[in-house]
Amino acid sequence: MKKGAPKAVIQRLNKLKQAIEHHRYQYHVLDKQEISEQALDSLKHELVQIEDQYPELITPDSPSQRVGGAPLAAFEKIRHEIPQWSFNDAFDPEEMFAFDERVKRFLAQAGISDPRPTYVCEHKIDGLKIVMTYEKGHLKIAATRGNGVIGENVTENVKTIQSIPLVLSKPVSIVVEGEIWMAKSTLEHLNKKRLKQGLEAFANPRNLAAGSIRQLDPKIVAERHLDSFVYDIAKMGGGGIHSSVRGDFSVEKSSNPRRFSAENRLRTYRGMNASTAFPNTQEAELEILDSLGFKVNKYYKHCGDINEVISYWGEWQEKMSKQDYWADGIVVKVDEKSYQDILGYTGKAPRWGIAFKFPSQEVTTILKDIVFQVGRTGVVTPVAILEPVSIGGSVVSRATLHNEDEIRRVDARIGDTVILKKAGDVIPSVVGVVKEMRADSSKPFDWPRHIPACGGDGRIERIPGQVAWRCINKDSYSQQKRKFYYFISKHCFDIDGLGPKVIDALLDEGLISSYEDIFTLKKGDLLAMPRFAEKSADNLIQAIDKSRTITLPRFLAALSIPHVGAETAYDLARYFQEKAGKGSALEILGRASVLDFESINGVGPVVALSLYEWFKNKDNRKLLVGLLKHTRIIQEKNDENKPLQGKSFVFTGTLPSLSRQSAQALVRQRGGDISNSVSRKTSYVVAGLDGGSKLEKARNLGVKIIDEKDFLSLTNTK
Repeated sequence: MKKGAPKAVIQRLNKLKQAIEHHRYQYHVLDKQEISEQALDSLKHELVQIEDQYPELITPDSPSQRVGGAPLAAFEKIRHEIPQWSFNDAFDPEEMFAFDERVKRFLAQAGISDPRPTYVCEHKIDGLKIVMTYEKGHLKIAATRGNGVIGENVTENVKTIQSIPLVLSKPVSIVVEGEIWMAKSTLEHLNKKRLKQGLEAFANPRNLAAGSIRQLDPKIVAERHLDSFVYDIAKMGGGGIHSSVRGDFSVEKSSNPRRFSAENRLRTYRGMNASTAFPNTQEAELEILDSLGFKVNKYYKHCGDINEVISYWGEWQEKMSKQDYWADGIVVKVDEKSYQDILGYTGKAPRWGIAFKFPSQEVTTILKDIVFQVGRTGVVTPVAILEPVSIGGSVVSRATLHNEDEIRRVDARIGDTVILKKAGDVIPSVVGVVKEMRADSSKPFDWPRHIPACGGDGRIERIPGQVAWRCINKDSYSQQKRKFYYFISKHCFDIDGLGPKVIDALLDEGLISSYEDIFTLKKGDLLAMPRFAEKSADNLIQAIDKSRTITLPRFLAALSIPHVGAETAYDLARYFQEKAGKGSALEILGRASVLDFESINGVGPVVALSLYEWFKNKDNRKLLVGLLKHTRIIQEKNDENKPLQGKSFVFTGTLPSLSRQSAQALVRQRGGDISNSVSRKTSYVVAGLDGGSKLEKARNLGVKIIDEKDFLSLTNTK
């Protein structure tokens, strides 16, 4: 410490830190206000003045450091010391009774006589999980959950959250887990401010919280006023933790002696050494977190049996909407830590806990209209236009009606008050009608036989054997545009600089009417169009020339054959390239029968018939001939040893260095298969940051989950 700082100044600075920290805790954790915000601001101002005068006195845990300095260029990746598990889900009381029976049966098999586990219930906060490491009471690292193995270092941003202590009340070394969330009232305040500024309102508080904590500038994070709850101790140890905890959390100081047995006040947990001590119940763990200065949700409850758990769940279904945060259920944990140790993990989730979800959210709103969208293959889908309504934290104004049969089943009519349902991440759908509110003049919806977006006379037809309808005119302008958009996309010809707006302009000017026309465009054609100059025209022509060489899977995907996406296109290409040897796979494919197509793994009767009919169509054959004049199909570079043959991979989340396409290409080059969905046949799920429901399903099915580092090792890629 610099000798130039007078002792009196140092003492004043320390007092200011203590006072500011005290009032921060009172206000942000206990919701008590002992002094006005203006007075607290005055204390902070004085603190900053002293630190400005004596910068050598600034410490990382100073209240002034809650809002960090310069924006970060990127977030450091952090490998979690303790794997971050997710709980399995239950959706009704029957599943909870089954969970209780599993727990008791497992304990009995482990030698526990007449096991009677009790439970602790906590609110399942809809936020962003955070893992925080404290050394001797000081916050050192805060990381996002990420994929459960690797997260991101967001320490500087977490320091801006007032309910998270920078220094604990005791000098313990500890790793804790919690949730960062945004209050409903905060979201409302932010949106009012944004609307006044002419900006679009935020809709989803969880996404906003997650997006905020990953801002590169901590000052922006501070402006979002995020909050937190801490609910779990992942590890305790080092820095005198054992003596600190034993001295400060004894049975005499607990209001409920059951939480700390006289014989075993603290226990070794999760394989740590004997000097690493833990409370012996879940409830005691929450009390310790509270006493250390963390904000703990006060509505947790100890339940004597599963019936009490179900009662608590039912009670909070009704009361949760009154809270200033969103929660989609409760988390139920076996209270006894000794039982938790015995129960352990399945390899996918803890046996000692479960997430008991509330019923899927449903809201009512007005059905203003029913419109139709036409996909690139001509399939017509009805879409409900709704009075905007908030559901699951997001504002929606459109929802799917699926098909004609579903509209008739629900009997949805324009002007009706409809029931909108959202389950998980699925797009909201109309599932019912409040018929008591229906106008006397309402009439059943008349399914049209003409859709203007289909072009020509707009006629549509029902696809034989299916509930879907499609345009009779296969060349409608709407379809044509969507096909071109897909043709130039990254999954297909990947023409850089040729996007939807340019495609629209080229079609409007009559410069293109078929895929072949893209490859006959000249620089002069582009210069005659708005927004094209010499350089941009040259760049697009170069990009088109570069795209002329393409692999067979991408070529097939680009054709917009009904029911054939990127994965099916790859399966087709691999099958017919192996069959053709050094010959033309595309030529053999064009002569294939329905039975030939059905013999390919993953191709069913509907897809097989679609392929057969497409290649037999004279117009499509003409399209192929024209396209092949300007393009060259090349073989993908594959590893002759095919070390991944017979292995199936599913990707989820964002990988640190590889694009999704690059990673999938590595698998295919080595003989492996790619799937979009997780099943028991899946060999590996490759998880990046923010992995979604696929990660959860993989854990539930016991499928092996690996990160990018493991994946690169598996594929022998440096």
